[in-house]
Amino acid sequence: MTKNGLVRLEIDGARADVVLARPEARNALNLPMCEDLIAVFEAIAANDDLRVVVLSAEGPSFCAGADMKERKGRDEAWVKMRRRASFRAYETIGQCALPVIAQVQGPLVGSGGEIAMSCDFIVASTAATFRFPEPQWGTVGATQRLQRVIGIARAKELLYTGRVMDAQEAHRIGLVTQLTDPEELSGQVDGIAEQIVAAPSLAMKLTKHCVDAGARTDLAAGIAISPSGWTAILRHRHQ
Repeated sequence: MTKNGLVRLEIDGARADVVLARPEARNALNLPMCEDLIAVFEAIAANDDLRVVVLSAEGPSFCAGADMKERKGRDEAWVKMRRRASFRAYETIGQCALPVIAQVQGPLVGSGGEIAMSCDFIVASTAATFRFPEPQWGTVGATQRLQRVIGIARAKELLYTGRVMDAQEAHRIGLVTQLTDPEELSGQVDGIAEQIVAAPSLAMKLTKHCVDAGARTDLAAGIAISPSGWTAILRHRHQ
């Protein structure tokens, strides 16, 4: 268990499970949970035996968004510090060299979406729902990752209205890559994780690196990234 006890890290062979463990608060993201997420993914980065990460949550909700209660009585400096901590948590997930699967079983709100979108892809239950209500809460969030996943117009509509989107729509627009019945969610994710673990580890890491690096540039520059991956694989084979 982590320092604050709000995120659990479980390791089984080459698989790491990261579990949001604040079900009594519907896994609402607060500062201690941000700290725990950072610590867990730093521990994963230091473990050379791991090949895949599954990020899930305890209880019926994946994450109820930012814990607004912790901001009461806080000054502007604290609020800015808290936001920086959440951004660092998302970035630490996103920068993980291993494939990271988000397993979403129920309602996901605001910061929960940032956590899930920081993973490589989302596998969700048909019972999951998605909502990005930051403007209605008087704050700003999900303005960058969301538009990159589902497009600018769709992101604006969801942010402006704060409406609840069901799992079927989330799957149709590409926020969710695989959709399954609630009772089959864990098994579906297990199967995907097993496929990843069975693949050559270096090739998997380099594939993630090339896709992520290519997404930040144009096609020609992206194609130029791939030979470095082949070179690394060939070098590894001849060691």
